[in-house]
Amino acid sequence: MASCSPSTSPCPPVGRCRSRHNRLTLVLGGTGKTGRRVAARLRARELRTRAGSRSGEPPFDWEEPGTWAPTLKDVESVYISYYPDLAIAGAVDAVRSFAELAVAGGARRLVLLSGRGEAEAELAEQAIRESGADWTILRSSWFDQNFSESYLLEPVLSGEVALPADGVAEPFVDAEDIADVAFAALTEDGHVGELYELTGPRLLTFAEAVGEIADATGREIAYIPISIEDYAAAAAEEGVPPEVVDLLTYLFTEVLDGRNASLTDGVERALGRKPTDFRDYARRAAQSGVWDVTAQGVS
Repeated sequence: MASCSPSTSPCPPVGRCRSRHNRLTLVLGGTGKTGRRVAARLRARELRTRAGSRSGEPPFDWEEPGTWAPTLKDVESVYISYYPDLAIAGAVDAVRSFAELAVAGGARRLVLLSGRGEAEAELAEQAIRESGADWTILRSSWFDQNFSESYLLEPVLSGEVALPADGVAEPFVDAEDIADVAFAALTEDGHVGELYELTGPRLLTFAEAVGEIADATGREIAYIPISIEDYAAAAAEEGVPPEVVDLLTYLFTEVLDGRNASLTDGVERALGRKPTDFRDYARRAAQSGVWDVTAQGVS
């Protein structure tokens, strides 16, 4: 099934895409890695869009349930991403309560970003299924963009990436692909009741991924496997919040145990095309200048 995207011709008034421009879509995590991409796709099609974030208008905060109802006013569809991750304590209850409130307020379609291989995330998926909404689940593997827009950017710039992952392969997925699938699920018919497991087209170890970034940038970037204890201690020393340290420890010790070392056809089923290869992502990111040590002021 091909996706309707900003680069394609307009969707017909009746058919796969729902082109009624008076419908409002709420994008939670509207400034995050996937949310801002989803919001950009909606706005490029001139679809009414509200970004749900602490800086939004009205503001949205997962930790402040009083902000939820104002953000949901007049909303028909919601892209749900939970920060920092569905694995943290209280996330499942929060997603369940939010989904119930959204449906009670008139929202019809919920699209949840979930995590592949996370038992807690699957409980959140079940809460969305039981909400009474038309739902779609996007169960994603590790984002490519963690290397260019998140906590791995600074190590890449420094020329040394030290992680507690040695030899385990991951099917890294491009956030652009996730956003394309989310956009399709929010605007097209045919995705209701679907669970899409989203992976890239290849399995890569973290060392191999760093090697591809080095090739794309023309720089030497070392990969150093370390213990989880050393990694957690270093993250804490750098000021990473304790809950994020706990989350990363969980991901590296439990989720990255080989359970996700397989490929799926979720991107192709949703969009009718192959997922983006990590090498293409690395080349695109390198061309953007995000890993340019001179431009980023790294000596």
